[in-house]
Amino acid sequence: MGPAKTWERKTKNISKLIATINLHKSPRTFTTGMKTGETGGRNPFLQCIEGHLVKFCACCDNPGMTAVEKPPLLTVEEYLEGEKLSEVRHEYIGGLVYAMAGASDEHNAISLNLASALLAHLRGKPCRVFMVDSKVRLQAEAEDIFYYPDLMVACDPRDTDRFFKRYPRVLVEVLSESTERIDRREKFLSYTQIETLEEYVLVAQDKMEVTLFRRANRWQPEALKDATQSLLLASIDFTVALPAIYEGVQFRGRS
Repeated sequence: MGPAKTWERKTKNISKLIATINLHKSPRTFTTGMKTGETGGRNPFLQCIEGHLVKFCACCDNPGMTAVEKPPLLTVEEYLEGEKLSEVRHEYIGGLVYAMAGASDEHNAISLNLASALLAHLRGKPCRVFMVDSKVRLQAEAEDIFYYPDLMVACDPRDTDRFFKRYPRVLVEVLSESTERIDRREKFLSYTQIETLEEYVLVAQDKMEVTLFRRANRWQPEALKDATQSLLLASIDFTVALPAIYEGVQFRGRS
């Protein structure tokens, strides 16, 4: 995972410099914003926000380290305006932003394979498939949340916003070592609160393994690991064989 970066929102009335937080560990933690190589370390760093020098801890879940001051909370409007201009994507949870890590070749291949199959299946139908830069918006514990799922299928006519969807039917995340805990815990708990969501899919990239959660099955996991098996998304009448999902993927394992 590359180092976390800062980004500057250049909207009319906004000139804050925001310290971003990457997704290296779970629970999500502050990480160094200095370009010193690998992220996820525990060294404090300094960021300039609105002209004030503020010290952050590199890992605020460490009892021995406390932040002098937390990053400023952003409104939803500020976040959405900032994302239009930012070169780095960020997820938003209750006013805080989290920088998104870059994807591997395997991650991209899996996403494209699934997206291509879904696009062909949904052509001419009311449902649409979205990937990469499309956000899902939800509320959990009265907090506004914006995530970037790897793939999303939306069918609800109420979803008219150009930059996010509120009513997805299917959500897919491709797992990585740095995001798996978030995808399996935080996002699972958040996504399953969406009223229209019927199926949530987790796809491993270091081995052939797909985990499916269905509302109809009370969100119990269904693991698919054999090359003879297929992923069935009943809510959109879609079936794809596991080898097709992993076409062109060379399993490298985890370092």
